[in-house]
Amino acid sequence: MGSVLLPVSLLLAATCLVSGSPPTPSGPFWVHINPEVKAVRPGGSVWLNCSHSCPLPESSSLRTQLQQGGMLRGPGWISYQLLDVRAWSSNVRCVVTCAGETREATATITAYKRPDSVIMEAPVLVGHKYTLRCYVTHVFPVGFLVVTFKRGSRVIYFESLERFTGPNLANVTLTYVVRAGPNDLWQPLTCHARLNLDGLVVHSSSAPVMLTVQALSPVAKALASTSIAALVGILLAVGVAYVRKCLEMQSQ
Repeated sequence: MGSVLLPVSLLLAATCLVSGSPPTPSGPFWVHINPEVKAVRPGGSVWLNCSHSCPLPESSSLRTQLQQGGMLRGPGWISYQLLDVRAWSSNVRCVVTCAGETREATATITAYKRPDSVIMEAPVLVGHKYTLRCYVTHVFPVGFLVVTFKRGSRVIYFESLERFTGPNLANVTLTYVVRAGPNDLWQPLTCHARLNLDGLVVHSSSAPVMLTVQALSPVAKALASTSIAALVGILLAVGVAYVRKCLEMQSQ
């Protein structure tokens, strides 16, 4: 087999030298890129392999706005390294020119991270209103995040954070004050974080907390204690006066 391939290779090389142009493929050549879709952690790196069927490509390149690192090559393929990926979604094009014809293959690189945790703080009841506070930790991209408060299965508030465009992992705290109704006590309250990434939806939720009569602010507790003490004092005074009057009536 080696004795057959060697003359063919020499013939191809001789043809290039005589004609001054590279050999053309027998049909339309192809270009592939692998992987075509890749998700990485924000700030991470990835290798893409660009392969083709051109015997002697005139040129090959990777076109992207992402930072490029190392490069490896072999017959019919080149691998490119992309560094510090921080954009949510980036298109990458592998472009190869063969015998005057240019073809390309496209890959999509995404960077996102599900929240480490979603924590619903125990609500504080002040008067007829209570404060909801939710913590969403180490999430990216924040601009695609929607945070929702629910009482039972009912949505009572939600907020989209599309105004945030930072390129780094972030912690988010969302606060909302709501009026307490007569049926709110002992209702489960939850916080939900949703990343809506152009069709890819990532959900995370907190553990439920309850709004109870114990969920009083320190000021409200102090006022309640003072009121109870005053009421007890009044009852004791009334009781003492009643006993004294009974004793006076018996002595008569």
